[in-house]
Amino acid sequence: MKIRLVLLGSRFLFFFVLVSIAFSGIFASNGGMETEKTLAMIKPDGLRGNYTDRIRRAIVESGFRILKERVVELDEDRASRFYAEHSSKSFFPTLVKYMTSGPVCVMVLEKQNAIADWRAMIGPTDATKAKATHPNSIRAMCGLDSEKNCVHGSDSLQSAQREISFFFEETVAFKIWF
Repeated sequence: MKIRLVLLGSRFLFFFVLVSIAFSGIFASNGGMETEKTLAMIKPDGLRGNYTDRIRRAIVESGFRILKERVVELDEDRASRFYAEHSSKSFFPTLVKYMTSGPVCVMVLEKQNAIADWRAMIGPTDATKAKATHPNSIRAMCGLDSEKNCVHGSDSLQSAQREISFFFEETVAFKIWF
């Protein structure tokens, strides 16, 4: 009887160790789900209005990690390249003028579902609509309209990768403020 229990116990222990090893890669320190990175930007009106600390606090309280952060001033060329997808739209010249009107704060945020969660936090593009439909959003808090809407967020994984690279991985050719 003792020998049989020892054999069963050792089989159970062996099975438990195998299962633990198999699942250790799946259930890593992040709870088994992969984290995402996204670009967050506080635009000139957000910096001028002294919303940076409130926005940063909301980011951290929502479970994001701020991996990188810098304050930069975009020139016309860099602002045009960052918003190139909008270059054929009528609002493009005023967008570039607005984005070069003062420094911006760019951050790389990380958490599970970072892109969708950040977009949900910032609310609709038009801050006027955000005030009515998403009163707790960042754009409702500090945005003015569809152009001066205080913050930017990547809209997809591909955009996030491109935008993070734009500010943090290529040669920095703009003024950095610290």
